[in-house]
Amino acid sequence: MDYDHFFNAALDTLHQERRYRVFVTLEKDAARFPHATRQTPTGTSDVVIWCSNDYLGMSMHPDTIGAMVDTARQMGVGAGGTRNISGTSGPIVALERALADLHRKESALVFTSGYVSNETGIATLAKLLPDCLLLSDEWNHNSMIQGVRRSGAEKAVFRHNDLEHLEDLLKAAGRERPKMIVFESVYSMDGDVSPIHAVCDLADKYNALTYIDEVHAVGIYGERGGGYSEEVGAQDRLDIIEATLAKGFGCIGGYLAAKSSIIDAVRSNAHGFIFTTALPPAVAAAAAASVTHLMNSNTERLAQRKQVQRTKEVLVKAGLPVRKNPTHIVPVIIGDAERTKLASDLLLDDHGIYVQPINYPTVPRGTERLRITPTPFHSDELIDQLADALVAVWGKLGLPLHAPQEDA
Repeated sequence: MDYDHFFNAALDTLHQERRYRVFVTLEKDAARFPHATRQTPTGTSDVVIWCSNDYLGMSMHPDTIGAMVDTARQMGVGAGGTRNISGTSGPIVALERALADLHRKESALVFTSGYVSNETGIATLAKLLPDCLLLSDEWNHNSMIQGVRRSGAEKAVFRHNDLEHLEDLLKAAGRERPKMIVFESVYSMDGDVSPIHAVCDLADKYNALTYIDEVHAVGIYGERGGGYSEEVGAQDRLDIIEATLAKGFGCIGGYLAAKSSIIDAVRSNAHGFIFTTALPPAVAAAAAASVTHLMNSNTERLAQRKQVQRTKEVLVKAGLPVRKNPTHIVPVIIGDAERTKLASDLLLDDHGIYVQPINYPTVPRGTERLRITPTPFHSDELIDQLADALVAVWGKLGLPLHAPQEDA
C-alpha cells in the first residue's frame, strides 16, 4: 500500500486552499521587542512582530527572566518527573498559591499548557459528574471542543453568546441533571467578550456549574490581572476558571483555579496531569514572578490599552476593514484565504512586518483575516508604519479601502 499517497493528498489539499502553513524563523531580542531577526536561507533581516500573544511583553521582563535564570542555576532545567514522582517543587507550589490568590479561589492546579488544562480539565470534570450535560459555546477553542469530546458526556452546543438559546437548553435538561456551561471570556479571533454575569444568572437559575476560559484575558484585564471576569466583577460567581501562563504572563503552562474539592478531584483523576512531566522549576518561578508583578502593577496594562486604542483609530482612519470590539485584538478582515496569505507575505517581504494569516479552520471560511495584537512596546511610529504598509498592500492586491473614519 502506498501510505505516502494519503499524506501527500492531505498536504495537496492544504496547498490548493492556500491553508498550508509555513513557519517563519524568528529570533526575538529581549532588548528590542517587538523587533526580531528573521532567518532565511539567504540571510537575516529585521522585522517587527505584530501578532504575538505575548501581549504585555512579560517574556522579556527583568523579573521574569531573573527568576528563571536564578532558579535554573539552582535547580536545573528539568522537573525530573511527574508531580507524583519527583516533579513537585517549591516554585510550582508557590505558583499555584499565587494563581489561587489571583482568582480569589481556594486552590489552583498547573498543567504543562493551556491546551492540556482545557482538554484534561473539561474531560475529567464531566466524567466525575454522573449523566453530565456539557453546554458549549459554538466559538469555543479547539482545546475545549476536544475536552468535551474526550469526556464522553452528552453535549449541547449553543449559538455564540446566545443567552436565549442557552436557556432553552438548560430548561430542557432540568434543574436536577448535572450540567456545566463551558465558555470563554475573550474570544481571540474576533476579540468579542462573553456576557459573564448573564451566563452566571442562568447557571444559578438552572443549577449548573460554570467553566470559563480566560486564556486571552489573564494579566491583561482586571485590577490585578485576574482576567475579564475580574474586570466585570464576576470572579466570585464562576465555579472553575481556566487560563494560561503563555500569553499575558509571557511564560508557558496552563492552570485551573476553583474550590479545593474541585481541584483535588481533578488532581487525583486527570490522566493529562497524572501521567505527564511537570513544568520545570525555573519555568514555574518565572511564571510566578510574572503573575506577582502584574498583580501589583497596572503600568503594562494601561500602556497596552493606550497603544491598542491608537492602533485601532489609525487603521480605521486609513480605511482598513477593522472589526470593532472592546478588547486588545485587532482583526483586519480580508475574507479570502489566498489574498490573506499574499497580504501576510507582502507585509513580511516588502515592509519587514510579521503578521500571520488567519484562515480556516481557525476562523470560518469567508472571514479570513490578519490578527494584529499591539503591545505596550509598539510605539506610535511603529503603528503609523503598520498603517502605511497595510494601505500599500491593500493597493497592490486590489483590496477595497473604506472612506476614512475617525473612530474605532
